[in-house]
Order: sequence, then structure tokens, then C-alpha cells
Amino acid sequence: MTLAENYLWRQMMGNFKEAKFKRQFIIGDYIADFASIKLNLIIEVDGGYHSEPIQIEDDAVRTTWLNKMGWSVIRFTNEEVLYNIDNVLKVIQSQINNLISNKDEKQK
Repeated sequence: MTLAENYLWRQMMGNFKEAKFKRQFIIGDYIADFASIKLNLIIEVDGGYHSEPIQIEDDAVRTTWLNKMGWSVIRFTNEEVLYNIDNVLKVIQSQINNLISNKDEKQK
């Protein structure tokens, strides 16, 4: 795991108990940085090479495939994680809340 991934993992520990994230979770041909199986939520932390044209295309293909498999994907840059962790955690919590709310609505 990268420095940013480790930092985010430490920040996530003790939070988001309703999601129960796993690290480096294999899904098909991909390894998600963090995944909540319960909510079908993936969190990716992208380093600088993710801004390269070929990687942007590869990431789009990957995200499309994961979405088709029923996963929601949130992406953050290393810089967002390292320098704006409060916002990152708010975005994650918001997505968790939305997924739980949608799941509850479907069960009614």
C-alpha cells in the first residue's frame, strides 16, 4: 500500500463500521484499494500516474466494469487524502449514507 492508502486506512479504522472495509480486495481481474462487500462500495486512491492518458482510459474501463458488476466507486488523489482528509472522510460517509438509504428503500 502507498503512503496515502496507509494514511486513509488508519483514518478509516474505527469509522464506517456500517461498511466494514477490506484492503486490497480482489474483484475479477482488479484489486480494489478498499472495498465494502456489504455496500458494494470501492474506494480508490490514485497516485500521479493516474493522470496519464492511458491510465485515465484504463481507469474508466475498470470503473465501468465495476459499475456493471454492481459496485460503486469513489476515487481520490493521493493529495486529497494526504492534505484534505476531513473532506475525504465526509465524502465517504455521505456515499455510505446514500447506499444504506437506497438499500433500505429497496427493502420496503
